[in-house]
Amino acid sequence: MLSAISLFTGIGGLDFGTEAAGFRTRVATELDAVACRVLRLNHKWPVLEGDLNSISTADILAHAGLQPGEADLLVGGPPCQPFSKSAYWMNGDTARLRDPRASTLDTFLRVLQEARPAAFLLENVQGLAYEGKDEGLRHLLRGVARINKRIGTHYQPTWQTINAADYGVPQVRKRVFIIGARDGTPFVFPGATHADPLRALNGLEPYRTSWDAIGDCTQPQIPKAVAMGGKWSDLLPTIPEGQNYLWHTSRGGGAPLFGWRTRYWSFLLKLAKDRPSWTIHAQPGSATGPFHWDNRRLTPCEMAALQTFPKGLKYECSHAEAQRMIGNAVPSLITEILGREIRRQLLRRPTKKRETLALLPSARGAPPPPERVAPLPKKFRALIGSHPDHPGQGKGPAYETFVC
Repeated sequence: MLSAISLFTGIGGLDFGTEAAGFRTRVATELDAVACRVLRLNHKWPVLEGDLNSISTADILAHAGLQPGEADLLVGGPPCQPFSKSAYWMNGDTARLRDPRASTLDTFLRVLQEARPAAFLLENVQGLAYEGKDEGLRHLLRGVARINKRIGTHYQPTWQTINAADYGVPQVRKRVFIIGARDGTPFVFPGATHADPLRALNGLEPYRTSWDAIGDCTQPQIPKAVAMGGKWSDLLPTIPEGQNYLWHTSRGGGAPLFGWRTRYWSFLLKLAKDRPSWTIHAQPGSATGPFHWDNRRLTPCEMAALQTFPKGLKYECSHAEAQRMIGNAVPSLITEILGREIRRQLLRRPTKKRETLALLPSARGAPPPPERVAPLPKKFRALIGSHPDHPGQGKGPAYETFVC
């Protein structure tokens, strides 16, 4: 198998995909102790636990059993808080490169220079490449150019923002991927394979749905940790599948309890069986979805299925810890697809032509009808009234994809 070095491994979302594409993870590095424990529970990868800034590249290579220049692939998703969309929502803007946490980009570049892999794949949030706020992306591209000048490599990075649902992941999740080869071979991102059936398929397969991913996730007993808490828990059953709090506005079909677009998109957001999931959050509030159509939080196994992780993983941790790790991860099917293309285009080691994708969920057919909606509890009737709408248009990417 081809060899891979994993940086900022987390729970292993990127690496489940590259392993499915035929790469062997020779070493993983991760700061979070809980993630390291889960990695060791599920895999035999050597795991270097600690701050990557304090781990030398020589130590990484030694644990991988590799010399500089021998690794086939360097893969990693540096922590994304300085560039995240949620930070823009909370603070109006972020410090981006001025944020000390952005130093993880330089750490990735340091290992790239010293390990000199045949190819690299770096993943980050969509905000890394926002127009006018793309300092992080430009910093990375300049850093790779400096590496080429210093050590004579020819990495030619190509980047693209990918919506995971367009490639068969049963979840709408946009991420930036940057890929380059040491010998300068340009990488061409594969085209989308799936599309929204409510728009135009144009010969593509329909999106994989939440029902495809978790319709068969049955458990003898749902853990208490998935019960929704907080002041809005009794309101969630009054919202239909695929809707959020906007149902209870003057433009929705419920009672006018809120102003239009005055809350964040994932407030009281509920999955629809016939649609992909919305992005799984790492640290949601008590009313932050997406919630299951059974009016509860998702179990770790369900979240992992929506992230296209391989089946059978063990999570010996709290529900909150599992959600944090799974929510911070990358849908593994995406890196299985990109890993195959890296093999074919950059390493000239293609997989078999008829080999099916290991992590692509099967289409389970038409789902059952939506669950019945509960009547509005009396305690919320005092909120009924005229509420001002948000003054802006409020048409973000999620609105454009899923219209309430």
